[in-house]
Amino acid sequence: MTRRRVVITGLGCITALGESTETLFDALCAGQSGISMIESFDTSAYPVHFAGEIKNFDVCQYVEKRDTKRMDRFTQLAMGAAITAVTDSGLDFTQEDPYRMGAIIGTGIGGLTTIEEQHCRLLDKGPGKVSPFSVPRLMANAACGNVAIQFGLRGPNFCVSSACASGNHAVGEAFWNIASGRSDVQITGGSEAAVSHIGLASFCAARALSRKNETPQQASRPFDRDRDGFVLAEGAGILILEEYERAKQRGAKIYGELLGYSATDDGYHITSPLSDGAGAAKAMELALEDAQLNPEDVDYVNAHGTGTELNDLAESAAIRSVFKDHAPKLSISSTKSMLGHMLGATAAVELIVSTMILNKGIIPPTINLDNPDELCGADLDFVPLKAKERDVKVSISNSLGFGGHNSCIIVGKV
Repeated sequence: MTRRRVVITGLGCITALGESTETLFDALCAGQSGISMIESFDTSAYPVHFAGEIKNFDVCQYVEKRDTKRMDRFTQLAMGAAITAVTDSGLDFTQEDPYRMGAIIGTGIGGLTTIEEQHCRLLDKGPGKVSPFSVPRLMANAACGNVAIQFGLRGPNFCVSSACASGNHAVGEAFWNIASGRSDVQITGGSEAAVSHIGLASFCAARALSRKNETPQQASRPFDRDRDGFVLAEGAGILILEEYERAKQRGAKIYGELLGYSATDDGYHITSPLSDGAGAAKAMELALEDAQLNPEDVDYVNAHGTGTELNDLAESAAIRSVFKDHAPKLSISSTKSMLGHMLGATAAVELIVSTMILNKGIIPPTINLDNPDELCGADLDFVPLKAKERDVKVSISNSLGFGGHNSCIIVGKV
């Protein structure tokens, strides 16, 4: 069977650096940090007081107020990003075969704020006061379900939940659905809203977060010697994937083509990666094989780059292992240095950034990289501190997750 070509025809995002892809990309290239003190709840009892929190998000700009009662914040963010992406694509789903259209959207946790709120209500007021909307709000597939309802989609529709690799896995499954002929259009990506009491407390307890409370915008430091953990964030990233010939026929704007995808697992530890990055390396190798590309064809890598001790070492080792002599010629950056870690949404947002790089010819920097860790590779170009102009034809976006998940997506110019 001949594999069909799959292109990206719409982009949408909601992040701590804005609610449009242009605003986001401009801020990233300017080295602007979206990290700030948490305002949505009192953090005085917590060891960490900051995050990549989205301020002043008004979901009613996107959906009717009455419908928001049935949506957790993670679904609201996904709806905002999805509606933006569909508008950007120019698609009119009322003119399409709904069974050829679908939505595959990832999340690492799902409706965490709803679980918190309703558990408090249960304890304070009893079981009779728990909201009847609890299950439709908290279930992990609420985002893709609501997106399908919004646009009348009746094709492949499901949620992928694989921690921080969720967004890449969702896009990869959507890619394969279209490439294999099962569908023609997919709304895909990831969403997460874990900047909450239990979200913050849990990652603090795991000692996974940076504790640089005095300098929050300098806290996320991927590949830097002074890194001390990641910065929790929230957000959503949605892409419209479409079969190439039909996109071309309708005159769609094409941002890039998905060329390859792969997923592996370390099979080693629930939170720690293999120290040599073997699982991540294999994911990149298989994605290159899927794309029928050689390592030297790649220009840019959007690194998972969390700013945790083990992840940065393992990922940089994986990059050197796969790209060998070509590794120093790559441009590599971690946009988590500015956005923080959006968990199940982060891969989708980073794929959007990787795609925009193809169109803009400029690579956002890794900020806060003041003292590069030589163990991560003194010969590697992590695009420190300032954006870099470069004609990028092929980008790789890596996302790794608790559970040992490794995912890699390759996107190229059309």
